[in-house]
Amino acid sequence: MKISIIGTGYVGLISGVGLADCDHDVTCVDVLEEKVDLINSKKTPIFEDGLKEKLELFVPQKLRATTDLKNAVKNSDVTFICVGTPSGEDGSIDLSYIKEASRQIGTAISEKDSFHTIVVKSTVVTGTTETVVLPLIEEYSGKKEGVGFGICMNPEFLKEGSAIKDFNNPDRIVIGSLNKTSENVLKNVYSSFSCPFLFTDPKTAEMIKYTANSFLATKVSFINEIGNLCKKLKIDTYDVAEGIGLDYRISKEFLKSGIGFGGSCFPKDVKALYFKALEEGENPILLRSVLEVNKNQPFKFINLVKEKAIEKNTKKLSVLGLAFKSGTDDIRESPAIVIVNELLKDGFELAVFDPEAMKNAKRVFGENVTFCADKFESVNFSDIVLVLTDWPEFKDKELFKRKLVIDGRHIFKNVPLEQEYEGMCW
Repeated sequence: MKISIIGTGYVGLISGVGLADCDHDVTCVDVLEEKVDLINSKKTPIFEDGLKEKLELFVPQKLRATTDLKNAVKNSDVTFICVGTPSGEDGSIDLSYIKEASRQIGTAISEKDSFHTIVVKSTVVTGTTETVVLPLIEEYSGKKEGVGFGICMNPEFLKEGSAIKDFNNPDRIVIGSLNKTSENVLKNVYSSFSCPFLFTDPKTAEMIKYTANSFLATKVSFINEIGNLCKKLKIDTYDVAEGIGLDYRISKEFLKSGIGFGGSCFPKDVKALYFKALEEGENPILLRSVLEVNKNQPFKFINLVKEKAIEKNTKKLSVLGLAFKSGTDDIRESPAIVIVNELLKDGFELAVFDPEAMKNAKRVFGENVTFCADKFESVNFSDIVLVLTDWPEFKDKELFKRKLVIDGRHIFKNVPLEQEYEGMCW
């Protein structure tokens, strides 16, 4: 099947290589020529495990990129909308990219005679597919849904760092549609998958995505609250998490206490659902608490750092890790960014290193920090080392000899007796 994908961020590009892997013919569309050129050169614009190998395998035979949205849509059977939905200044969702993509898709299919299926894969608040995307496509195409085109909502459940694996091995596929024709088209797109399929209307599909991310974020904030108490009681939160995680009703996933969650999904999605609830006249107490706990968590770490820096009589700190999690170069909403910025305000000198996120970090910090060539250069800068991302290469205990480690990510399960060490919640 011929597929066009609008947007080449994490969702768009991972979906593109995943669908190419299913033997579909895929054209990815982006407004940035440099990203298009990178993809067509078999180079990845983002760091994601296995992505480079997939591009080398599929470009240009099964996958290509272009800035020509109209031509890509006209020459495909299905179009996936995978553009960004960032938070606005007040935390509510910004749908400007969704709206522009819908207008352009509508214009493109106005010149088509055959039925075209449009799939919203971007994360959007409940009602967006039917009240924003659908009317715009009908307006700009001059066609009616169910006759000239069909529309579906198909949320993604990818984790950065393991996105390709997640796409190829989904635990479920959710399809929210308004008519059987477009539903069947999407079933054919995913015909090679054997996981459970859930068929709903678009509003329910949209809500499933937000509910899933908000629940997982709730688990993180919950264990962080427990972790803050455990720290005062001299209890290892990770032992507590292991004990409750063995209960199949709870599970061990997303019970890692530390400096809080970040990335392109959890903060944005919880905020969007929170503001949607307010719009509907609800008082989302739990969602507000999830956000407040996560906002406060980096500052608890900062206070711990300040205490130890006074004891050591130093204003110099080594920082390992800037990405919001290991396995990605993504620093969006990373707690490390908050921590670094606040420490800079307090007059600390920082030497930072991250295996993949240095390029993105330089756009944020400029010349305000010392960017190190490797972990050794960073660690040698100071007697205090802050661990802010759980990269595997930071778990080398020999690296930290004669240093005080202040760990925000629980990189060590067993700390050597001779090691100076302070954990965030343990």
